[in-house]
Amino acid sequence: MSKTYYVTTSIPYASGNPHIGNTIDWLYADTAARYKKQQGYDVAYSAGSDEHGSKIYEKALETGVKPEEFIEGVVPVIKEVHKLINSDYTHFARTNSKEHIAIAQKLWKQLGDDIYKSKYTGWYCVGCEEYKTETEVKENNGVCPLHDKKYEKLEEENFFFKLSAYSDKLLALIDSGEFEIVPENRKTEILNVIRGGLTDISVSRPKKKLPWGIPVPGDTTQVMYVWFEALMNYITVLDYPNGADFKKFWPTDLQIVGKDNLRFHAAIYPAMLLSAKLPVLKRLFVHGHLTSGGKKMSKTIGNIVNTEDIVKKYGSDAFRYFFLRHVPSYSDGDFTWERFDAVYHGELANELGNAVQRVASMINRYQQGVIGEYPNPGHDTDPYHVAVQNQQFDRALEWVWELVKGLNVFIEQEKPWQLAKEQDDSHLKEVLAACVGDILQIADLLAPFLPQTSQTIQQIFKDGYVHNYSGVLFPRIEE
Repeated sequence: MSKTYYVTTSIPYASGNPHIGNTIDWLYADTAARYKKQQGYDVAYSAGSDEHGSKIYEKALETGVKPEEFIEGVVPVIKEVHKLINSDYTHFARTNSKEHIAIAQKLWKQLGDDIYKSKYTGWYCVGCEEYKTETEVKENNGVCPLHDKKYEKLEEENFFFKLSAYSDKLLALIDSGEFEIVPENRKTEILNVIRGGLTDISVSRPKKKLPWGIPVPGDTTQVMYVWFEALMNYITVLDYPNGADFKKFWPTDLQIVGKDNLRFHAAIYPAMLLSAKLPVLKRLFVHGHLTSGGKKMSKTIGNIVNTEDIVKKYGSDAFRYFFLRHVPSYSDGDFTWERFDAVYHGELANELGNAVQRVASMINRYQQGVIGEYPNPGHDTDPYHVAVQNQQFDRALEWVWELVKGLNVFIEQEKPWQLAKEQDDSHLKEVLAACVGDILQIADLLAPFLPQTSQTIQQIFKDGYVHNYSGVLFPRIEE
């Protein structure tokens, strides 16, 4: 039986173009998936689009189309951004699909007595699609800081989920390590929330106020709360309960979310799985947020960063490299165009690209393109593998870059051009072969991170010859 691995990432609202925070989710998921494939696992990587709720309903009304028409214009854009960054998902969940709706209703019934009806009064943010506590509303002076909109006071009869019944079970799962949460500070954060006492949550909205949602089974007056049914996408996309993929891949091995999604994925979602008597996800990786020039991204400030703009100028692998290495995996990170350009030219072009160019050129010039036999480089790659498996992608790439720098130092120390001048052919052949051995190991380690670059390098030094060498891996980009 083959080893399987299931990686999932939170799905963006189909209310507009995905933002760069969504893209970072996908980068991490894609890198983890590619790494596991390289290790011989049969991998499922699920992406998707969240297609219900107030935000989408209001956007559709603004543009004068039906919600189902509106989302059909947005979903292709989400998929296109995946392609732009070379995010190679195997499954794509659509929460307005017939399959998702049917399975979500099945799961709702499966939760049984943990779902009950009651009256609720609370503050709601349409932008967040979420109820807020009195404390949050007071701290923010009644205005959501993310969306610059006043909270709405809602009083309505809703269905509730007995989240409060699962505090002890969640604590036991997390404390035992059966459900892992990284990094440690996020684990501590959610443990404090759970120990402080979980309260039951509203999981439906009146249909007369929000017509756009999945109907609650047995109650035509209510639709499922968007966050609640969207969390089911990781199950529905595998065709629960009888689908071959569900039987093969469940439970999720690695779930990736931003820190604003912590409570939903570390408390509500696993409690839902426990209620449905399903195995919970094994590991949750919670990454930080991205700022631009030290400030939160804002249309008002004009510092919004678009994935498309970066990839169009520098390419997908350069995009992947910067955000995987220079944005800390376990904390917040910052982007500026100046810093990106410096990394591109200083590290990718000058350090990696230049090393490949020099070695290939010298083999062509001195050895007619024939590569000598090279030994195993013998580098201990354990630190790299530990870092990737801990979702410390930045550390893994830092370790690979030590090899890149070491290769450049070796070239300068051995001076192959001098050996050629002295006609020391035997030593020259050994030196250049050793360089190729290092380069191919670097390419292999870079494969999950920079798939196109890795493949190009492997094609250049294939089967003992230098092939199809164009001369430049990362061309200089002028301002």
